[in-house]
Amino acid sequence: MKRLLILAAAVLLALPAQAAEKVRVSLFSWPGYGFWFIAKEKNLAPDIDWDIQIIEDPYESFAQMAAGKLDVTSSTVEYGPIAADTDVPVKLVTYTNPSTGTDKIILAPDIKEPKDLKGKSVAVLEGGLTQIFMGIWLEKNGVKFDEVKYTNVIMDDAVAAMVSGKVAAGEFWEPFGGKVLETLKGSRAVTNSLEPYWLETALLGDGMYMSDAFLTKKPELAAKTLKAYFDAVAWWKKNPKEGNAIIAKGLNFSEKEVADVIGSDGQWLKGGIYAFDQEDAARFMGVKEGPGPIGLKNGQIKDHWALTLEWWKKFGLVKGDPKIEEGIAFAPITTISK
Repeated sequence: MKRLLILAAAVLLALPAQAAEKVRVSLFSWPGYGFWFIAKEKNLAPDIDWDIQIIEDPYESFAQMAAGKLDVTSSTVEYGPIAADTDVPVKLVTYTNPSTGTDKIILAPDIKEPKDLKGKSVAVLEGGLTQIFMGIWLEKNGVKFDEVKYTNVIMDDAVAAMVSGKVAAGEFWEPFGGKVLETLKGSRAVTNSLEPYWLETALLGDGMYMSDAFLTKKPELAAKTLKAYFDAVAWWKKNPKEGNAIIAKGLNFSEKEVADVIGSDGQWLKGGIYAFDQEDAARFMGVKEGPGPIGLKNGQIKDHWALTLEWWKKFGLVKGDPKIEEGIAFAPITTISK
């Protein structure tokens, strides 16, 4: 028997190790998405071979997911209704963080009040949360959402457009908003995502998306991928200084620029974002009992869906009435929350 056990052990040792499965992830250059670099650097999912790409235009990422070239992307959290309405095979799988001050609407020096924006161009990402943020703010200040011209630009280009005078206002997150305020003398921020309405609705925030092919063909790997992300957030909360250095290197940002968005002590940064851990996400998505974090409701993703859907209909980007299950896949977060 002893000889047989030794022989069996030798056979097992001789077998090749199971190859890690490749997961193709994209993000655009922003610290709130940088936890993927921690998952890779710290080997938090040894059976995953990470292929992490920076793609600045989220719509390019969605197109690559639809074409089978990407599995996962981190982006702002409003795309679900558009994907469902237009039959793009991409689904939101979790909300990852609300913006708690990092997002701002900034006016050019010659814009004294909101009505001065009528007929002028404003910088947003059309089909993105920045456009909804701008539309709601305009209407709250007596300007109809369609009384301005929306200029569709990614964030680097939005800074240049604002500073050069090509647009009269824009929506910016850090560190880009700070660059505008510092460079364009006389510009000013007139609202930010820490104000009560934005915070209570959790309108401004980020999420994770997966392709339908990834979700249906590799459901176990999809769940492992989601867990690896939240394991990276948990690791960062215990090791914020080293974590920020890893994120800064991955994004080619300074560590200060990273800390200005996610903080430097692993806690909630008012003026930046609140990084959800796995428990926070499960409650916000409504798959686990208990209140959400920072005053948010259990299952608040349903209210978020309704609000973004309402505005995409106003902007003409959604024609039908897609149901939440058509744009959000709850299976991965449910699986890892059991």
